[in-house]
Amino acid sequence: MKVLVTGAAGFIGMATAQRLLERGDEVVGVDNLNDYYDVNLKLARLRLLEPHARFRFVKLDIADRAGMEALFAAEGFDRVVHLAAQAGVRYSLVNPHAYVESNLVGFMNVLEGCRHHQVQHLVYASSSSVYGGNVKMPFSESDGVDHPVSLYAATKKSNELMAHTYSHLYGLPTTGLRFFTVYGPWGRPDMAMFLFTKAILENRPIDVFNHGQMRRDFTYVDDIVEGVIRVLDRVATPDEAFDPAQPHPGRSHAPYRVFNIGNHEPVPLLEFIGCIEEALGRQAEKRLLPMQDGDVPATYADADALREWVGFAPRTSIREGVGRFVAWYREFYGA
Repeated sequence: MKVLVTGAAGFIGMATAQRLLERGDEVVGVDNLNDYYDVNLKLARLRLLEPHARFRFVKLDIADRAGMEALFAAEGFDRVVHLAAQAGVRYSLVNPHAYVESNLVGFMNVLEGCRHHQVQHLVYASSSSVYGGNVKMPFSESDGVDHPVSLYAATKKSNELMAHTYSHLYGLPTTGLRFFTVYGPWGRPDMAMFLFTKAILENRPIDVFNHGQMRRDFTYVDDIVEGVIRVLDRVATPDEAFDPAQPHPGRSHAPYRVFNIGNHEPVPLLEFIGCIEEALGRQAEKRLLPMQDGDVPATYADADALREWVGFAPRTSIREGVGRFVAWYREFYGA
């Protein structure tokens, strides 16, 4: 297939493009290479993809309407994996406009490109953050997600609503994946694993929010990519059992699906830090702080629906995954 991967210089985007190329697909990668975090890391990821003869990179902002229209018209994509977005919960508190431009305007441009150019299937990144203030665990796609606690979460919920509209009006098959705390080699520098590892190696204290009383459903990047590829290969279909009198939020009479994609095994934050300490062979100095605005105390994925749909089952333990990240970090940064 010919597949568009947006956010190809990003963490999950690069890993997804790699897997598609390895199995023989043609991949066009799009990224605007913004400076939200170290551009050199993004360029290093792209260097892993560029040797593939079936890979081509286009530097383009998905919020550029004319540029996206021209890209879709010229390429004739079979399927699209949309992973580009302005990421980060905390950054949305200081730069909200970036989220509107990338996550709303950019997503609209992707939807329009798919609609007008007969794309067979759009798979896009949603987020566990859509569960917001929910306290019932584990989070299920059958739960309501109408109480976001960050603008980032609100834009991801909006993406699901926009996708459903296009599935309903134009018959565009769309599948949204609610990612649960993805980690691993080549990960983002603004995420906890990267920040903790860097600080510990530099003998600086680490900030531990909510006084360490946090749990996260950490999901290793290779497991995530396996799920993304399996979902891409199974085109979304209408749910024949859909009951509009009791509508399921993750399914529809239209070719629309939404799934959690997580490890189904939440890990206490202090245990997670312990795995990093073990891999590094040194202890962290912990600075215990209150909960930050926009954050939630726990995430926990009910991943049964995705397992039933495509046989998705994560295989990487937190200790194994953290060890791989630390090994990569030491090699990449010479630490």
